[in-house]
Amino acid sequence: MKTFDAIVVGGGMLGMAHAWACARRGLRVAVVERARQAHGATIRNFGQVLVTGQAPGDMARLARQTRELWLGLAQGAGFHVRANGSLVLARNAHEQDVLEEFAATRLQAEGYAAQLLSGRELGALYDGRLDHHCAALRGTDDLQIYSREALPAITRHLEQDLGVTMITGTLARRAEGGEVHTTAGELRAPHVFVCPGHDYLTLWPELFAPLDLEVSRLQMLRVAFAGQGFALDRPLLTGLSCVHYGAFSDLPSAVRLRQVFEERSPFLMREGIHLLVSPTPHGELIVGDSHRYGADAPPFNDEAVDDAMLALASQALGAPLRVLERWQGVYGAHGPAPYSVMRADAQTTVAVMHSGVGMTVGLALGENAVAQVLG
Repeated sequence: MKTFDAIVVGGGMLGMAHAWACARRGLRVAVVERARQAHGATIRNFGQVLVTGQAPGDMARLARQTRELWLGLAQGAGFHVRANGSLVLARNAHEQDVLEEFAATRLQAEGYAAQLLSGRELGALYDGRLDHHCAALRGTDDLQIYSREALPAITRHLEQDLGVTMITGTLARRAEGGEVHTTAGELRAPHVFVCPGHDYLTLWPELFAPLDLEVSRLQMLRVAFAGQGFALDRPLLTGLSCVHYGAFSDLPSAVRLRQVFEERSPFLMREGIHLLVSPTPHGELIVGDSHRYGADAPPFNDEAVDDAMLALASQALGAPLRVLERWQGVYGAHGPAPYSVMRADAQTTVAVMHSGVGMTVGLALGENAVAQVLG
C-alpha cells in the first residue's frame, strides 16, 4: 500500500484546487483520475471567473479569493489568463434598468469592482461595433481562463514543479478511513479529498442520495466571425445572464426583466439560454449556453438551441458568425447551495459543485477546505 500525506480523487478543477493547496503546504500528494486527462466540466466551460456576477456575501467573497489564487497559479503554471474584466450589455431599456439599479444600490455597498457605461461610452469601444446597445456594466475584477489549455498546464505544474503524483487512467472504487482502493492498487493518507464532479454513485453515494441532486446539460459553440470582425478582448454578457446570476437576479428590475423574457421569449427561458461570449487566446469565440436539468444528461443536441444562441451572439456582436466546433457541457446542479463541502469521515472530505461557477469559486473552496482540515 503506497502512502502519501494527502490523496485527491478527481483531476478536474476542484480536485486540482485541493491538490495545489496541499502541495503548496509541502505535503506529499497523489491525485487519482479515471481519465488520462480530466475532460469533464472543467474543460467544457467558458473559463470565466465572473466575480461581478456572484451574489453578495459568501459567493462574492469566494470569487474574490479565487481571483487572486488564479493569478498566482497562472504565473506558476504558465497558462494564459485574461485580466481585463467583462462587459454586461444592455440591449434594451429593461436590461438597462437592471444595470442601473445594480449600480445605484449594490455596486458600492457590496464592494463590487465595476463601472456603469452609458451608450456613448460603450460606443467609443471597439470602433463603435457595440454602439447598438443602450448601456453596459464593465466589471473590472473578472478573469478569463482558456480551460482546455489551462487544465493540462496546471496538471504539469503540479507534477513537475510541486512533486504531485498523478495516477491517471485509474478508478477509485472506495475512499474511506484514510484508504483509497483503486484499480491500480491501494493508497493510504491521513487526509483524503474526494472531488467526483457530477458522479454521485461511485464514491459516498449515501452522502449524495438525500440531496436529490441533478445534472445540467449545456450546448456550447466555438465560433469565428464570418466576415469582418473585431478583436474582442473580454467576455460579453447580456440581460439574459442577469436574470440568473445572483449579483442581479433578486433585484426588482431583474424580476421584471425575467417576466418580460417569459412573455416575449419563452423558448429562451424554457431552454435556460444565457448569452455568454468569451474570446479565446487564438482569436475565436466561445458562445453559449443552454441548460437542461435531469438525473442524467442525454447526448442529443437540439439544433434550434444552437441556432438561437448563434442569432443572439450575432446580434450582440453586430456581425455574422460561423461555427467551428460544438460540444456539450455537463455539471452538477440543483443542490442545497451552489456547492457542498462535506466531512464523510474523520479523514475524508467530499467537495462538489451544484452550479456552473466552479472556475469562479473552485480554487478558494480547495484552499479553504485544506486549511480547515490541516488546522
